[in-house]
Amino acid sequence: MSYGVRVVRSRAAMIAFLHVPFIVRTGAPNWVAPFETEVRRTLNVHRNPYFASASLRLFVCFRDDVPIARLAVIISRAHETKFGVRTAFFGFFESLNDTTATQMLFDEAERYCRQERVEVLEGPVSPNHYSEVGLQISGFDSLSSLFQPSNPSYYPALLEAAGFLMTEQMFTARNAGVSGFLRQEPLAARSSGTPEGWVVRPVRLADYCLELDRIREVFNDAFADNWHFLPVSREEYTFCTKDLKQITTPDLIRIVEYLGEPVGVLMCVLDVNPLLQPMHGKTGLFSYLRLRRGRRHIRNLIIYAVGIKRKFQSTRAFALLLREARNIISHFDSVETTWMMPGNILAIRASKRLGMTPDKH
Repeated sequence: MSYGVRVVRSRAAMIAFLHVPFIVRTGAPNWVAPFETEVRRTLNVHRNPYFASASLRLFVCFRDDVPIARLAVIISRAHETKFGVRTAFFGFFESLNDTTATQMLFDEAERYCRQERVEVLEGPVSPNHYSEVGLQISGFDSLSSLFQPSNPSYYPALLEAAGFLMTEQMFTARNAGVSGFLRQEPLAARSSGTPEGWVVRPVRLADYCLELDRIREVFNDAFADNWHFLPVSREEYTFCTKDLKQITTPDLIRIVEYLGEPVGVLMCVLDVNPLLQPMHGKTGLFSYLRLRRGRRHIRNLIIYAVGIKRKFQSTRAFALLLREARNIISHFDSVETTWMMPGNILAIRASKRLGMTPDKH
């Protein structure tokens, strides 16, 4: 067998890059294929505002002229400026269970990183920290949920063989029996009423662009001290929330204001992955209509993000968002989170108060 790694510089190489997951995941029962158009859009350095301060290099490994592994390498200048370390992030990693292919792929990536004076290579990050992050290491027996990383169980071993070590371990949390939990919850835990000066409201669709900016402002402040977090620009947030209306509704998002200032946000989304799986990564009018019709029957909710501005984290904002979360999840059968860091005390506290326990890692 002959192996070779190519840098993506042509239309044919890009097609091979996009095709790799469909070779790797053939027959995988719990995989939801990404939309090819969305992957292209995300990796378009001319359209994606994130790449205004980052560079991108794509690699594909071929075995006997068949693309069997791929990798993206991203170097963020903003990350280097904030953290003082010239770091490259790898993402969009896919590979057959072939250590030779993976090693050759990372050998090429490391050569590129050395040329660019990179000190650290870490990932997976696809392509940034408000997108898909991490490698799944448990819970392989169930369908992946929206915004949760999903990969074959052998990926950790492939990366370890290529020289990588685990640096952080994240986890998701889940409550599969919401109605039973809410019935058993003590009445004392069900706070009601909104104190003077505070307002809790859903998103105003008539003011949608400004609402997105208010949400971005809260999250940028709330997450400023989080691991690897970089503030998200208005252009980046607009780009990455393009399809937000397809996976959520105004009544699934809450904004907490104090004296007119947005200070907290609860953003929930519908787990549309069971609807996306049969589409096999293809978009079209019929796919769109199936998604629109099927959303009303979704019974699994995902708490995508909860953020409270730092100076308000010891105020009523937490209790108000928790109350709203209880009200929202009461309309669903199950609820889960996206990944959380072990040090995120507020998020872990909230998940426990909603009856959730650790699920996938």
